[in-house]
Amino acid sequence: MYSLPRNSSWHALTLTVVICAAMQTTNAAAEYPDRPIRYIVPSAPGGGADIAARQLTAELAVQMKQQFVIDNRPSAGGLIGVQLLAGSRPDGYTLGYGNMVYLAINPSLVPDLPYDVDRDFDLIGQVSSNQNVLAVRLTLPVKSVQDLIAYARSNPDKLSFASSGNGTTLHLSGELFKQMTGTRIVHVPYKAVTQGLTELMAGQVDLIFDNQSSIVTFIRAGKVRPLAVTGPKRSPVLTDLPTLSEAGVRGYEITTWAAMIGPAGMPKAVVARLNAEIQKACTSPRLLATLTEQGGACAPGSPEQFTQFVRKERVKWGDIVKRSGAKID
Repeated sequence: MYSLPRNSSWHALTLTVVICAAMQTTNAAAEYPDRPIRYIVPSAPGGGADIAARQLTAELAVQMKQQFVIDNRPSAGGLIGVQLLAGSRPDGYTLGYGNMVYLAINPSLVPDLPYDVDRDFDLIGQVSSNQNVLAVRLTLPVKSVQDLIAYARSNPDKLSFASSGNGTTLHLSGELFKQMTGTRIVHVPYKAVTQGLTELMAGQVDLIFDNQSSIVTFIRAGKVRPLAVTGPKRSPVLTDLPTLSEAGVRGYEITTWAAMIGPAGMPKAVVARLNAEIQKACTSPRLLATLTEQGGACAPGSPEQFTQFVRKERVKWGDIVKRSGAKID
């Protein structure tokens, strides 16, 4: 049998090859990024996801001295955008927005989901957390959550609530509210939450659960009437609003979160670089001020911590989907 030579020259050559390969990998990571980065957002411009993505990438563009190009893909409840990201080249130049819908809700909600979170994505890191707001049209004769519950019980199937699509946190916030209050309210899904807000202000739908970051401007302008927030504690920017649990829907709690993800198989050095940039961005006074103004907060952590967090969230949201009876067409 032929055997490889074992002399010192052979070992020296092998060592040289290994060192050169390691240096090339290190240099590639050090030079990254050397061209613009595409950032896929699986929702329409103007909604909470788009706002969060633009806030983060604007900060990263300054830090990394490279342009981030937002690519909005709102069709099919975000599935098209998520699939597009999953099938992209894992070189760090196509990244995307991830949240509890794509990473934690869809695995329980969508039959024959065309992607697998563990198999198809590198979870780079959590970016921020926020909560939703329950708001009603100004002409609806209710002033509180208890008023709304009483009105809905007296008018089954007469009220409607808008969302940005089946299976979104806006949809499930409403379904959980119905389940916990024994009310019958018709769900009206839109392609984008901005459409739902427009219809709410026009009086075409009666209420909405919308992400705080996208609805707060309309609340401050007096165009909708907020009743409560969905999180475990009051909002720092809407301090007069009770939580739904405080308002009598005991145990109700839904928080939202945003993250950066990429296609599976990205170089570990690039993932580590991006995670470090997220953590750096979360110390930026500019980004922190923007998030705080909208009631949000930065929530950085390692890729490993985020991966474990997502797995726990899948269990939590799977239970919410089951208990609420939510369905997706």
